[in-house]
Amino acid sequence: MSASPQLSARAKEVLPTHVAVIMDGNGRWAKERHLPRVEGHRRGVESVRAIVRAAGELGIKYLTLYAFSVENWNRPKDEVDTLMKYLARFLKTEIGELNKNNVQLNAIGQIWRLPESAQKQLEKTKAALAKNNGLTLTLSLSYGGRTEIIEGVREIAKKVQDGKLVPEEVNEHLISQHLYTANMPDPDLVIRTSGEMRVSNFLLWQISYAEFVVTDTLWPDFRKPQFYEALEEYTQRHRRFGGV
Repeated sequence: MSASPQLSARAKEVLPTHVAVIMDGNGRWAKERHLPRVEGHRRGVESVRAIVRAAGELGIKYLTLYAFSVENWNRPKDEVDTLMKYLARFLKTEIGELNKNNVQLNAIGQIWRLPESAQKQLEKTKAALAKNNGLTLTLSLSYGGRTEIIEGVREIAKKVQDGKLVPEEVNEHLISQHLYTANMPDPDLVIRTSGEMRVSNFLLWQISYAEFVVTDTLWPDFRKPQFYEALEEYTQRHRRFGGV
């Protein structure tokens, strides 16, 4: 039996406050094994459980997972329907696990586009976990970075139009407060699985100064050891935020 992965003392000292993950590779994982794509999504749920648990154990405060993009609605209907069923099931069956680990649940995106059953279960699960004060798990659902910015800009424009704001008051802080993530710090670390080198319309405003770790590991195979490897790589970075 292999030893449990360990994080170095250095890594524990400089843990990121907010980790965001682009979970990619479910379909490729299934294809490589001659399985239906939905089997990759099912296995991917197990990775979500493992990473949420690992992040909570380390004391990381925020974990944001790119679960379903606005572009994903263009996938075959059968696959989308299955994904929505998996989502509702995950939200219901994981309440006990999340409560045990003191996890609070958040969701960002065009939640109104989700099936009514998924929306209702999301609200029930959020309510059941509302008193927890450990890790904040944010699921990006029907999410798109450009859509988020457009909606925020429209809100600001309406306030200017109504005389509640003047254009000179529009700054970075104001824009941030009109995004889905208004009450969250920006990500320190973005992890992308499956080796793809793109951000895929994810948190475009918020990741301006985030560190990126890209791994060839497909999401269904991404577990605690791979998460620790990403955190170790993060510790090697010197974050200058545009300075010297």
